[in-house]
Amino acid sequence: MSDPAFTVHAETAADAEAIERLHDRTFGPGRYARTAYRIREGRNHSLDLSFTARIGTLLVGSVRLTPITIGPAKAILLGPLTVEPPFRDHGIGRALIQRSLENAKGKGHKLVVLVGDEPFYGKNGFKKIPKGDVTMPGPVDPARLLVAELEGGAAAGLKGVIAPDWDAP
Repeated sequence: MSDPAFTVHAETAADAEAIERLHDRTFGPGRYARTAYRIREGRNHSLDLSFTARIGTLLVGSVRLTPITIGPAKAILLGPLTVEPPFRDHGIGRALIQRSLENAKGKGHKLVVLVGDEPFYGKNGFKKIPKGDVTMPGPVDPARLLVAELEGGAAAGLKGVIAPDWDAP
């Protein structure tokens, strides 16, 4: 079977309901207890940094980015990233990540952080943050805390607690 033809689009406010239903199907209600969701709670993601994937008019994937701080440093939290299960393993997630990172870099952002599996996200330049340098409030496996530098050396000396960036637009 060949890979489905999909397109990546900037997220719009009109996508919110379909994305929420996608998150319900793929993550379930337990997602709200996860630390990354708690950080995003009350802080809207940046529409200008978030994208959807579609096959025709069907929304099959989404990635959102939210402004955060790590100590005094500004960064972006990638996630949630989700793809409808029948359409996984066709490059849709990777395309969403690449588009969001390219866009964030073009807008002057230097660091993107996420909680995830290095074998998957490492293909897009994410690396483990040295244990203890960066923490999140709440339980997080430190081996799953990853960072991508959008500007060389941006993660050098990175230390602190991840928190919402309440000052970002």
